[in-house]
Amino acid sequence: MGKKLFTEFPPVSTREWEELIKLDLKGADYEKKLVWQTPEGIPLRPYYREEDLKDIDYLDTLPGEFPYVRGKKKTSNDWLVRQEIVVDDIDEANLKAIDALMKGAGSIGFVLDDKPSFTAAEIIRLLKDICMSSAEINFSCSRFSMKIFEAIDQENNTRGGALSKLHGSIEYDPFGELVTTGNFAAGEQRSFEIASELTGNGKKFPNFTVINVNAAIFNNSGGSAVHELAFALSSAAEYLERLTGMGHTAEEVAENIRITFATGSNYFMEIAKFRAARYLWSKMLEAWEINPEVAGKLVIHAVTSRWNKTIYDPYVNMLRSTTESMAAILGGADSLTVEPFDKHFRKQTGVFSERIARNTQLVLKEEAYFDKVADPAAGSWYIESLTSSLIDEAWKLFLETTGEGGFSEAFKKGFIQNKIEETANKRNGFLAGRRDILLGTNQYPNPSEKILKNIDTEAAFNETVPADNQLATPLKPYRGAQPFEELRLKTEKHPSGAPKVFLLTYGNVTMSKARAGFSSGFFACAGFEIIDNPGFRSPAEGVTAALESKAEIVVICSSDEEYPMIVPFVANELKNAIVVVAGNPKESIAQLQEAGVNHFIHLRSNVLETLKQFQTEMGIK
Repeated sequence: MGKKLFTEFPPVSTREWEELIKLDLKGADYEKKLVWQTPEGIPLRPYYREEDLKDIDYLDTLPGEFPYVRGKKKTSNDWLVRQEIVVDDIDEANLKAIDALMKGAGSIGFVLDDKPSFTAAEIIRLLKDICMSSAEINFSCSRFSMKIFEAIDQENNTRGGALSKLHGSIEYDPFGELVTTGNFAAGEQRSFEIASELTGNGKKFPNFTVINVNAAIFNNSGGSAVHELAFALSSAAEYLERLTGMGHTAEEVAENIRITFATGSNYFMEIAKFRAARYLWSKMLEAWEINPEVAGKLVIHAVTSRWNKTIYDPYVNMLRSTTESMAAILGGADSLTVEPFDKHFRKQTGVFSERIARNTQLVLKEEAYFDKVADPAAGSWYIESLTSSLIDEAWKLFLETTGEGGFSEAFKKGFIQNKIEETANKRNGFLAGRRDILLGTNQYPNPSEKILKNIDTEAAFNETVPADNQLATPLKPYRGAQPFEELRLKTEKHPSGAPKVFLLTYGNVTMSKARAGFSSGFFACAGFEIIDNPGFRSPAEGVTAALESKAEIVVICSSDEEYPMIVPFVANELKNAIVVVAGNPKESIAQLQEAGVNHFIHLRSNVLETLKQFQTEMGIK
C-alpha cells in the first residue's frame, strides 16, 4: 500500500506531446485543426495539463473562503429550486405557489409586471397560507416595489414572525428596464430614488435583496459569457456608485444586490462562468475596500437560457435544460429556475411542462446528489483554465465599459449593443452553416412535423412594439432557431403543400448513401418532403422515377468521379425540375455548370441562405 502506482511509466513533457501531435497531423495546421475559438474569443486547446494553472492566484483557497471562486458554502453545494409564477389572477397564483412548494420548490418568483398596479391587500392575498419563513419569496416588478415591503411587513406582523427569518428579494432593476425597453419606467432620476428608498427599507429585512442585475438578457440577445460577466459587473458597479452618492454605505448597497445569469448549453464554459462571477465580484468589492465577508453574501440566481430553445422537436428543450441546470448547480448558483420546455411558444404553460421543469432539479438533488459536494469542478485543469480566461476577458471588457462612462452611458452610446450584436451575428452564422447544432431544427429535423396550429406566434417570435421616447436602442432577445423556424413555417403555409425533393442515388454505394443522408437532412430543415431511394441501376432509371414522382427538386447523389457522366444526362432530361448536385466536385464544377446545373450543396454551404433561395425559386412566400 505504501508503493506509488505506475512508477514504471516515466513522465511525458508537454514538448513530447506536442511533437507527437504534430507528427500525427502530417503537416496540417495545428491551430486550425485542434484549437477551437469560442464566441467569447477564448481559444480552447485539445488538452490541458497541471502547468496551465501555474499563474492562477486563487487555487489555494477552500470553499467558503475569499474570493469565493469555490463557492460560499464550506460543506455542501445546496441550492434553491425556484419556480416563476406570472401573476394574472391573485388567487390562482397563490394556489399555484402553494402547489409548487408542496411539490419540492424552495423558492417562488412572483412576476408582477403585467399589471399597472397591485395594492398591499392584493399582495397579502398572494401570500395567503404560504409559510414565509420556510421558503424564499421573490417579487419581480418595476412600478410598485415599495408596496411589497409594506405588505410583507404588515402580514409578518399579523403572523407574529421575525423579519430576520424571511428570505427573498424585490428584484428592482432600473438598468434592466433601460436594456429591455430603451428607457427607465419611472424616469432615470425617480428610478434611482426608488432604488434608494428600497435600499433604506431593506435594513429591516436582513435576508432580502432589493436590487437585481439581470445579466440573462445579454445571453438571450445572443451575447457571450464574457458579455454577461462584464456587463453585470459594470451594472452592479454603477448601482454602487449612484446609491453611495445618495447617502448609503457601499456595504449596504453591495449586500442588497443579487445577479441573475442565464445558464446556456456550453456546459464547461457555464460552470466556469458562475465561478468567475464570484471572483470578479469579490475583487471589485475589494477595490471599494468593503469587508471581504460581504462578497460572500452575493446571491446568484440562474435561469435556463432561452436563446437555444426551439419550437420544432420541442421535447429536446428538456434535455437542453437538464445540462444547463447541471452547469449552474456545479458552478455554485444559489437558486435556479428551469423554464418549462414550451414557455417559448405558449403564453400559458401546462401542468406537465411545469412539473418536468421542477422535477429536473429535484432529480439532480434527490437522486444524483448534486447538493452534497462543495465545488465539484475544482482541480479540473480545463475548468480552472476556463475560469481564469473568463476572469481576464470579462475584466478587460469591464474596464472598457468603464472607459465609456459606465454602464448606462455605454448603453446609451450603443457600445454594449454593438458588442452583443457582433457576437450574435457570429453565433447566427454558426447555426446557419451548422457549425453549431440545434437538434431537430438545423440538424436531424423531422420533415413531417407541423406546428402552426400548436404555437402562439407572438410568444414564439417575441413580436413586441418599441417603447416611445427611448434613451437608447434596447436589446432584442431572440432565439437562435428563429430563422430556421420561420423558414419551415413558410413551407407549412404554402398553399401547394411542401415541395418534394427526390434523391437520385446512383453509382458508388458508399458515397451515394452518405450524400443522400446529408441531402435528406439538408432539405428537411425547410420542411420539404423527402423521397429517398435505395439506389438505381442506371441514370435513366433514376430519371424515370424522378419524373413519376413529380418532384420539384431532384438531388443527384453519387461520387465526384461519376458526376461528369451522370449530371449532364440528368439535367437534360429533367429541365422542368431544379437539379441539385450533392457535394462540391471542384475539378468538374465548370463542366457541370455548362450542363445547366447551378446548385451544389455540401458541408460548407450556408444551409439557411441556400434553403431561402430554393423557396424563392419555387415561389414560397
